[in-house]
Amino acid sequence: MTAMSPGRRSLRRIRRRTGNSLLFVAIVAISVIAAFPLVWMLLSSLKTPAESMQTPPVWIPSTPSLTAYREVADVIDAARSFWNSAVIATVTTAGILVTSLMAGYAFAKYRFRGRDLLFAVLISTMFLPPIVVLIPLFRMVTYMGLDGHLFGVIVPYLANAFGIFLMRQFIAGVPDDLIDAARVDGASELRIVFSVVAPAVIPAIAALALFAFVYHWNTYLWPLTVLQGNTEDYPIVLSLGRLLSYNRGAMNTGLVMAGATLAVLPPLVLFVFLQRFFVDSIVSTGVKG
Repeated sequence: MTAMSPGRRSLRRIRRRTGNSLLFVAIVAISVIAAFPLVWMLLSSLKTPAESMQTPPVWIPSTPSLTAYREVADVIDAARSFWNSAVIATVTTAGILVTSLMAGYAFAKYRFRGRDLLFAVLISTMFLPPIVVLIPLFRMVTYMGLDGHLFGVIVPYLANAFGIFLMRQFIAGVPDDLIDAARVDGASELRIVFSVVAPAVIPAIAALALFAFVYHWNTYLWPLTVLQGNTEDYPIVLSLGRLLSYNRGAMNTGLVMAGATLAVLPPLVLFVFLQRFFVDSIVSTGVKG
């Protein structure tokens, strides 16, 4: 095998550096584009009403103020709204994690007649638009007497087809010998799921928790349908609508931006804590193919 000449090695080194530089520039550009709405929202929440309406727009407020954040509490019951959102998102996420682990374990490690057909039917429900199941779910909630209450928002979404699919894919990679050893030691199936299988799929659990929490924290149409004007149980995303009506023809955009900034914080903080596991889940999926 002939050795590569110094000129060709130098050319390859230059191409590699150029490619890395272009990749870095692309990553920075995409990051700036993705972060721009959040930065603009934060800066707008610190502006005065006059600066919010100024044309051309003011990018950075001359005298940043937290007045809009104090006004949010005067217009809406922010503490109660945040509590309602936390209850909905946390309880629903916990339910999804439990049901997804158990169902994913059954689909991955049990052999029973009709398993593949049942799993295919389950996966097919992922392609139904939410608006299609809105009325059937609302009729079910009404029949159960849960309309107008937070539990009516939570109960229909305690199980999730995507969560079951995700857990099934990861649990299928857990060695059968590990599960058989736990059975030999006398462990029950529930103990195997939560003490043996769950620790082995922590990245997938963290990713699913992040997806579920963010989705149910931001969901709008379903709580609006179920709560039926019960403003005391409104989550923060519904309460933000009152800020829009209070906006008085775009005279107080900073108020709306302040409320939106506060609403974004909990999912953002959760992502910061779970991002390592989220990345691990993506890496694990790529390695498994």
